[in-house]
Amino acid sequence: MNQPIRATSAATLTDFSRLTETAEFRHLLSEIAARTDEIEAGRHVPRDIVALMKAARIFRSSTPSRFGGDAMAPHHFLKMIDRIGTVDGSAAWVAAFGSANTYTAALPEAAQAIMYATGPDQVFAGGLHPVQQATRVDGGWRVSGRWKFASGCKGADWIGVGIAGVPQGAEPDAPPTVMMAVAPASEVEIVECWDVSGMQGTGSHDTTVTDKVYPDMWICERGAPGIFDEPLYRYPAMAYQAQVHAACNLGLARTAIEAAKQVSGAAKIAVGHARLCDRAYYLSAIAESEAKLRGARAFFYEAAEAAWDSLLRGDPVSLDENNMLRLSASNAAKVGAEVVQRCYTVAGMGVIAKSNPMQRHLRDAMVVTQHAAVTDMIFENAGRVLVGLDAPRGYP
Repeated sequence: MNQPIRATSAATLTDFSRLTETAEFRHLLSEIAARTDEIEAGRHVPRDIVALMKAARIFRSSTPSRFGGDAMAPHHFLKMIDRIGTVDGSAAWVAAFGSANTYTAALPEAAQAIMYATGPDQVFAGGLHPVQQATRVDGGWRVSGRWKFASGCKGADWIGVGIAGVPQGAEPDAPPTVMMAVAPASEVEIVECWDVSGMQGTGSHDTTVTDKVYPDMWICERGAPGIFDEPLYRYPAMAYQAQVHAACNLGLARTAIEAAKQVSGAAKIAVGHARLCDRAYYLSAIAESEAKLRGARAFFYEAAEAAWDSLLRGDPVSLDENNMLRLSASNAAKVGAEVVQRCYTVAGMGVIAKSNPMQRHLRDAMVVTQHAAVTDMIFENAGRVLVGLDAPRGYP
């Protein structure tokens, strides 16, 4: 097994806990808020907004410090996604892929040097499923296929695809290795087919290549740890993927509560009916939603901070800690969606208008719960670990 390369420079001294308070981040939020309809209608986050995300340090969050990146603790990055989610779910989802450079950190150093030659703010998108069989050729792999769900691909600098093949020198009956092949976005065709009910603005289109040869330096085993000796690249990759998606629902739940509170003075159309704020069911819903969101959010960040503290002590993230990462992420996604739905239900007739933002919040939140990383199956798997049964294959 290759030993990790020790970083040659310390991470930037930026106070990561305050990144959501910078002028660049505030400007990003303002621009997203002004253009939510454009993002929805265009089915992707425009490149100029992606550029603002870069300026706010979103896409250097997982870049190795050797290349000028932040290699940021996940719990700081997740708060950025959480906050963007209060403005627009799709923008939060695309920004969440600022975490994706943890995947490319497994590429050879020479490839990463090329990736970051123009700076640390590189956007990676990966439509890795379904995995396509690749053919071994001299010095690389020949690849053809079509992949789904390449979120943010229209604003990406680099695009990865999922492949499988038997590595050179392996035993004849060896099973195929699942790998990721990376190339400049200009070398991958985007098939615009993203037409969905929620998270419409993520631009999660299909990608395709035909008889493209990927040199070995642009191939790595999918989910492999980064080659640099920094805590971020020892953080569980699957858990981090689950967390960045769940953070979107924390943000959506917060904005749904605030939207429901804003109509507290509204009354039914019929003469003499009480205002919403005079109705017990409305007041209970607001209070219960606040409590549920705060509880889910506290568990979510507590688990992330505990895992990071272990890494800083030089310890690996334990099975129990990893299980809490997965469980807290699924819980955040589920509770977030439940809060949005509850607030939608009690916020009056106005929410049925297509122009009402609550429509989009509801649709976006439900899409998050469909992602494989945070589905209800995770609760069953987490329960097995909690009672001492063997963890299912591939979990956590």
